Amino acid sequence: MTVLKKLLFVFNPHAGKGQIKENLCGIIDLFTAGGYEVVAYATQAPRDGYEKIVADGSDFDLIVVSGGDGTLSEAVSALMTLREKDPEVRIPLGYIPAGSTNDFANSIGIPQNMKLAAKAILSGEFHDIDIGQFNDRNFVYVAGFGAFTDVSYMTPQDLKNKLGHAAYIVEALKSLPKISGQTLTVEHDGETITDSFIVGLISNSRSIGGMKMLISKNVCFNDGLFEVVLVRTPKDPLELSSIIAEILSDNLSDRYFVKFKASKVRFSCDSEVSWTLDGESGGSHKQVTITNCCKAVRFAFRRKRPRVAAHRTATARIAQNARSAARETGAG
Repeated sequence: MTVLKKLLFVFNPHAGKGQIKENLCGIIDLFTAGGYEVVAYATQAPRDGYEKIVADGSDFDLIVVSGGDGTLSEAVSALMTLREKDPEVRIPLGYIPAGSTNDFANSIGIPQNMKLAAKAILSGEFHDIDIGQFNDRNFVYVAGFGAFTDVSYMTPQDLKNKLGHAAYIVEALKSLPKISGQTLTVEHDGETITDSFIVGLISNSRSIGGMKMLISKNVCFNDGLFEVVLVRTPKDPLELSSIIAEILSDNLSDRYFVKFKASKVRFSCDSEVSWTLDGESGGSHKQVTITNCCKAVRFAFRRKRPRVAAHRTATARIAQNARSAARETGAG
């Protein structure tokens, strides 16, 4: 009798408007046909997925989760906890995206179609991916602070569909009167920077909140380095519109932006700064140390063939629209 491998399938039944319900039987059928005995577990509350994987994950050959960024983050944190208990633990993790943004999935090439994502998990390819440590917590692909870190997550999807990147401009300009920077001291690789910033992104992703701008180039998911981008606080609304125009044109100048790669970054501030981790609240802190845990979690997926980036057109027109919108809101 053939001994089947064991697969733990943890899914959030409410993620992405419950789309897993239409695909659940088909996904389990694919895993069973792929030689796995499947144990399916529907999460019932926040942290439920984390607790399930910590309690039972070591008994399985493969763990697969389906949900949004929160579900994925719980699974990664659980695997990091198991690894702390036993450094030899390398249980592969598969991910079937079911959220609204799915930055991590988009970055590493996991299909948005659930059944195709399941097939990609069964391909037999494994990739060790860097994971972030934020003080005593973990994150998958981004830690951020500042004025716009939640704009892309809060922008309604129908507005994104209609306006594209212009949607972010609209939402950013709506918050214009509330923008104020934070004076922080940033330490990395023997260098110390003290300045006022309105945004900070420490990432290991090609997409943040569905937005591919404002990310450093040449992202590598297992090089032990974060891509760090800090946006200096503008002196006036017109300068803010210039910053937005540079983001849209993908041409970040040293005048407004601080960019570097690092394996460890420390942030200090006299007052508490609010952070987001993978789009969820990361709490408020005066001191934050972010460390790259190189190749910490093994993911199971079939890497998609790299696509040639589409040529950006009408960059000047978009930048001009940003300045015009700023003037219409009183920025000029």
